[in-house]
Amino acid sequence: MNLRRTIFAFALTALALPAWAADQFAMAPAMLDDVARLQHEWARIKYGVADPKQQEADMLALADEAKSVTDHYPGHAEPLIWSGIITSSAAGMKGGLGALGMVKDARAMLEQADEIDPKALDGSAKTSLGSLYYQVPGFPVGFGSNKKARKYLESALAINPNGIDANFFYGDFLFQQGEYEKAQDVLRHALAAPDRPGREDADMGRRGEIQTLLADISKKLGKRRRS
Repeated sequence: MNLRRTIFAFALTALALPAWAADQFAMAPAMLDDVARLQHEWARIKYGVADPKQQEADMLALADEAKSVTDHYPGHAEPLIWSGIITSSAAGMKGGLGALGMVKDARAMLEQADEIDPKALDGSAKTSLGSLYYQVPGFPVGFGSNKKARKYLESALAINPNGIDANFFYGDFLFQQGEYEKAQDVLRHALAAPDRPGREDADMGRRGEIQTLLADISKKLGKRRRS
């Protein structure tokens, strides 16, 4: 391949783009850097901050920052996904009925991201929507739905069958439904997921959650066999 010719053709392609498309093309590296920064800060807060009050305060501040990143890159799924994840995490730390509005905001962001690009970040919008639907209370308090949760989580696994997050949340959902054997298989698959470059901090924390959940499942299965 002629490298000079390739670079020249690449430059011509960029020049041929309409102004809005050229702007989108140029912002991609900066956007991915901003998203990566949100990911690392989320992992630091979720897995590294021990004090619950400080953890909540830090995650709420990060949710505001994520909203600014999303506003800076309109029409992109990736910032929306992480804004939704961070907002839902902050809501979970806040707890109570006061967090319900935040959870609804998170759902709206994730739904918008899913409409823009359902495969963005390996289907993370679907994974996160699924996790919301089984963790949020159902009607009349909230919008929770096990049927919708299963649909989203299985759709996420179809996109990313070996992903640690897709398998973790599906396994947790199955555990909540009392499907212990299947949950165990899914979570073991999650534990064997390959490391994600640049996400080592999150992967380490997630594997700790998986180990804890597998221990809980073993206890449930042990009681079931003895009864």
